[in-house]
Amino acid sequence: MEAKSIILPQDRMPRQWYNILADIKLNPPLGPGGKPIRPEDLAPVFPMNLIEQEVSSDRWIDIPEPVLDVLRIWRPSPLTRASRFEKALGTPARIYFKNESVSPPGSHKPNTAVPQAYYNKVFGIERITTETGAGQWGSALAFACAQFGLACKVFMVRVSFDQKPYRKAMMQTWGATCVPSPSTETKAGRDALARDPDTPGSLGIAISEAVEQAVSDSSGKTRYSLGSVLNHVMLHQTIIGLETREQFKLIGVEPDVVIGCAGGGSNFAGLAFPYLLDKVNGRQIEIYPVEPAACPTMTRAPFVYDHGDTAGYTPLLPMHSLGHTFVPPPIHAGGLRYHGMSPTVSQLIDEGLLTPRAVKQLASYQAGVLFARSEGIIPAPETCNALACVVEEAEKAREEGREKTIVVSFSGHGLLDLGAYEKYLAGQLTDVGMSEEQLAEAMDTVKDYPRPAHLKIR
Repeated sequence: MEAKSIILPQDRMPRQWYNILADIKLNPPLGPGGKPIRPEDLAPVFPMNLIEQEVSSDRWIDIPEPVLDVLRIWRPSPLTRASRFEKALGTPARIYFKNESVSPPGSHKPNTAVPQAYYNKVFGIERITTETGAGQWGSALAFACAQFGLACKVFMVRVSFDQKPYRKAMMQTWGATCVPSPSTETKAGRDALARDPDTPGSLGIAISEAVEQAVSDSSGKTRYSLGSVLNHVMLHQTIIGLETREQFKLIGVEPDVVIGCAGGGSNFAGLAFPYLLDKVNGRQIEIYPVEPAACPTMTRAPFVYDHGDTAGYTPLLPMHSLGHTFVPPPIHAGGLRYHGMSPTVSQLIDEGLLTPRAVKQLASYQAGVLFARSEGIIPAPETCNALACVVEEAEKAREEGREKTIVVSFSGHGLLDLGAYEKYLAGQLTDVGMSEEQLAEAMDTVKDYPRPAHLKIR
């Protein structure tokens, strides 16, 4: 009988990350005048050792031993058969979830927070600034900075700051400072408040604030850290998929469907990227990044060059984007409220190797509640979006009478998101969409920007 959870022995934990830039072409980020950004242009924002990873084309990059020491606190994470969820859905599909909720902050985010803190520390940095949406990234970076003795400042999107006060408490417990964004501490924040004093905030605004505060430190001892979108973040997260492949090998199974929620793309990429070359080499496998219908970046926005932040401090990135001034509705999946998408994920969508899906808020919570009642673990609101796609695929398998194996990235638990569940169970949540008029208005900010070239896998 198959074990409920497939546990990878710790001595088989991956010791290298997989870098997808060895196997795909990518349009370069653009700076002033439309010229490609040089690595040294990023030096005021990131330490050079991370910039080197950002632009590397090496397929495998060693994980430093001090990073492995911290990751071993919770890794390898379990790959678990969701047999009770299958039974509740009445599906012939076999459903597995890679459980990233077992980390100290309760999500996948420390997979990159730990190496980013380490590389900043060895480069001589003393303080890191960042943004956070729902709080998973902010709490992960606070945890990571505590491991390496770094100060941490987090700008948290205001709507999540108000909805999720215990995420702030987690950050403070690990020694970080957390402020609501937009704030009055930066020009970007003050400008946002001047435009709309009642704004719920957005990841784009919070990124602007964190970048501005990092680059304005005259001591040179502060850098900015990003929890998703960029290549080095995707790189660090591939430990998820690399472990998953090894765990499936232990039971002689190969997945037919790979699913993950996607806001900036990191947990999805972490699971999916190690499987992408299988698809390129002809294996029949479906790979679905899933987003909320209220912020339809991948499913309705074009592939364009756009800023990663609202104030336009970042270079122009080639990505699916709703426009950098777009402020998503205040849905509870705060980690998915981002106007853009990782350039690597966007490129793979453009090439037809990924099939993005969008789900409505009520369907996501319905899936999350069913999962909690069958498997016992309460999913994060972001994870609920991925589970809603799992439900759709499981129902499709039932209708077709076809067995297939589905694996989903369980990106985090929802124990600090119970206020959202309370509202859902009380019937106080609604579905939020985006009209064509709203989409056109959002895209007006990038109408005159350059367009990425259509590239193909090498």
